[in-house]
Amino acid sequence: MSLILASASPRRLQLLAQIGIVPAKVIPADIDETPHKGELPLAYAKRLAREKADAVAGDFVLAADTVVACGRRILPKGENEAMARECLALLSNRRHKVITGVCVRRNGVSKVIAVTTLVQFSNVDIDAYIATGEWEGKAGGYAIQGAAAAFTKMIRGSFTNVVGLPLYEVAKLLR
Repeated sequence: MSLILASASPRRLQLLAQIGIVPAKVIPADIDETPHKGELPLAYAKRLAREKADAVAGDFVLAADTVVACGRRILPKGENEAMARECLALLSNRRHKVITGVCVRRNGVSKVIAVTTLVQFSNVDIDAYIATGEWEGKAGGYAIQGAAAAFTKMIRGSFTNVVGLPLYEVAKLLR
């Protein structure tokens, strides 16, 4: 079967390539990513992964969504500088969770999982980080694989999950 990746993320393609997986097609899913009222981060990540998979036609589809959560609060993607600054200020000197919901649909049967990684930042030099431009379009306003590594004090769990796709768990799902 030919795998379809339901994602526009170049990072997910790179991560899959690391473990020798090259999707036959990449078809970004266009869905409404607005959290439902009272929706918790874990449920949100899983729901979006399933909805992305459902939005793409094909017999073998992989979809994912990564969420940065501070407590029960779902942080937005860095759509503009002000939003990224707000996220970084909230995350500075504290722990947060990065949750990736993953859905694999094969022959009409879907399997949805979520992987959670705990991350702790030290004091974030927000001005310096904003100047890198890495925050653009990133959940929580940062990319751990870049300059954000300088203020990442601790990671408990999957590093690739924080980048955007938990490779160990995805490899198990695809087998």
